[in-house]
Amino acid sequence: MAVEVQEADQTPDVDLFFTKADCQDVVPHDNDPVVILVVTSGRRVHRVLVNQGSSDDVIFWSTFNKLQGSPDQLRPYTGCLYGFAGDPVEVRGHIKLRTTFTDGTASRTANIRYLVVNAPSTYNILLGRPALNRIGAIASTRHMKMKLPSLEGMVITIKSDEKEAKKCYENRLKTKRGVFAVTTQPPREEEVTRVEIARERRTEPAEDVLEKEIGGKRFKLGKSLGQETQDQIAKVIARHLDAFAWSASDMPDIDPNFLCHRLTMDP
Repeated sequence: MAVEVQEADQTPDVDLFFTKADCQDVVPHDNDPVVILVVTSGRRVHRVLVNQGSSDDVIFWSTFNKLQGSPDQLRPYTGCLYGFAGDPVEVRGHIKLRTTFTDGTASRTANIRYLVVNAPSTYNILLGRPALNRIGAIASTRHMKMKLPSLEGMVITIKSDEKEAKKCYENRLKTKRGVFAVTTQPPREEEVTRVEIARERRTEPAEDVLEKEIGGKRFKLGKSLGQETQDQIAKVIARHLDAFAWSASDMPDIDPNFLCHRLTMDP
């Protein structure tokens, strides 16, 4: 019986931190993720997403084929894997690949265990918590960089490819079904149905209503209210009719800094 032996952790104890200087070469962005380049199987692989929200490290089947990997190299995977939306993800197996991280000055190579996943994605590889913890890396989307220690104790600073990050993020929004994070824990039933319930259930009146015109506008009042109560409510509404907004023109001079909805799009 073959027993898989975990390699000893050789990550040196090095302080990793970000400063204002790390922001100087960052192009302003709308919450783009950190997307880097690594070398694995002797080839440069772009569009590698650094995602601390992923419980596993993933290489996608299309990328595995481009690296000329053979299915015979894969070891069976008996667990279950789920995407961000809770959908089951097909796992072809797992494999250890030597992966190199470098900033051109220093480098670090480690054997990363990847799950080979057959699913659509705008990324080639997902670097999840196992790999990040193994190499002692931390990433900052504010500084658009990932830092990790080399075995010699140097700090390796890998810049995010901001053009690729933006492109991948926009493509992910278009496809909507692409996998960008995985988890081994199945979603709880309430988490799966919460969105469906929110879509299906709309707020409805608790009782039958009648329409009443007040100040030239139509309001709905409960039929169970007595006539005297209805008249009292109508008087209050009439006194404060200017507090109701019926269109955007009824809300002038609102500071956009108070409430502003941003759309991620290229004008």
